[in-house]
Amino acid sequence: MNSRREAQMAGWASSELLRNLETGIHVGSWRDPEGARTLAVTSPVTGEEIATVADAGEADALAALDVATAAMADWSATSPIRRADILMAAHARILEIADELAVIICAETGKVLAEAKGEVAYGAQYLRWYAEEAVRLGGRITKAPDGNSDIVVESRPVGPCLLITPWNFPFAMVARKVAPALAAGNTVIIKPSELTPLASYVLVQVLLEVGVPAGVVSLLTTTRPAEISGPLLSDARLRKVSFTGSTGVGRVLHELASAHFAKTSLELGGDAPFVVFDDADVDRAVEGIMLAKFRNSGQTCVAANRIYLQRGIADAVLAQLTEKVGALTVADGFADGADVGAVIDSRAQAKCSEVVETAVAAGGKVLARSAVPDTGCFVPATLVAGVPLESPLRDLEIFGPVAIVSVFDDEKEVVAAANDTSYGLASYVFTADLDRANRVARSIDAGMVGINTGLISNVAAPFGGIKASGVGREGAAEGIEEYLILRYVNVVPGR
Repeated sequence: MNSRREAQMAGWASSELLRNLETGIHVGSWRDPEGARTLAVTSPVTGEEIATVADAGEADALAALDVATAAMADWSATSPIRRADILMAAHARILEIADELAVIICAETGKVLAEAKGEVAYGAQYLRWYAEEAVRLGGRITKAPDGNSDIVVESRPVGPCLLITPWNFPFAMVARKVAPALAAGNTVIIKPSELTPLASYVLVQVLLEVGVPAGVVSLLTTTRPAEISGPLLSDARLRKVSFTGSTGVGRVLHELASAHFAKTSLELGGDAPFVVFDDADVDRAVEGIMLAKFRNSGQTCVAANRIYLQRGIADAVLAQLTEKVGALTVADGFADGADVGAVIDSRAQAKCSEVVETAVAAGGKVLARSAVPDTGCFVPATLVAGVPLESPLRDLEIFGPVAIVSVFDDEKEVVAAANDTSYGLASYVFTADLDRANRVARSIDAGMVGINTGLISNVAAPFGGIKASGVGREGAAEGIEEYLILRYVNVVPGR
């Protein structure tokens, strides 16, 4: 263990942010009535156990739904300004503990500490944003066409919600779901990834401390996700599921939710094309690629999955990329100078190795490969160029620090290649021609497009995709609508 890791982890055992780990957070404390099962959280850097948390089962899930249902009436009747005040207090508290929370995120994910701090800041914005949105829930009153009655349309909370979050951004993803759900007046059950549950514990602890009533927020950590989600989605009392994760799991959840017509938001896989035209600014394009590809060790759903360079600019871009990728420091996220941290586990390591092998077999050439530590779940930052447009890797989400580059000749060709995927989450276009930027942005089948930028996530923007990348949106005004339903009342004046 390096000295910086030792210093950062020194206060781990006494951290006030990690209470109730082995009992879960619910109405007071609870345990699986069949036995106090627990699961170990391990570091992808050292392989060591860093915490033990409750391993919930079906009985716990149904108990959580019981209290969420019981608490729903009072919480939905709580004034919007009170809900806003609670979320704003949670935002302030998260900022107070930001450094300590970032250490927890770094420890459980293996990401670079600076990126963990960025995640905390980003996730906290959702608490503030939806605190402000809580008092702006819409509705309208209009006169009926015949003039004999008033049409009243109001927004109402959808009901108890199941929020299933991934391991790659364990704080930001849960904040992005919890904040609008609570702002809208819903109760929630959070099911984080068993690989990275600790940040969720911190957020729930904070919400309870700042005034969220018992039963409004429950947390279920488990190694048995099907045992949790199946019974919950089979229960008509659950009215909403929001899931971020793989397309395969999303399909299953969508089917289960349809049994009782529960509302769904599904943010699923991505296969983002990153297109650089001849007239683009080379330095800016390289900066965008580095950010979109290697942020969070390439483990983002909006990562640049397929990089397309127009032939006239390809050599200049590749020259810079080769130098920059080769110079990246892949290391323990706590280490000084770390640029790229660990991937989440050995399966992710193996997948990245297979991607490189497949790319080379298809005709690609490795132009850069960084050094990695001898132990831990690390993948070399890798640049492979010369891969055909019709690569066997198309329609595969890499989810690691491996950049695959292809060269194209014209706009029509690259748009066809960009759309040759079942996914449709994010895309990126670099060009100095505004007409081309708008034309290509409208031609690429994706829910989000970045023009001359490699970073598109923003609390004020609706995040989500089309096709196999899911349904629904998170963030912005649209994000809270996912947790609301409409009711219409026809009012005839008394006579």
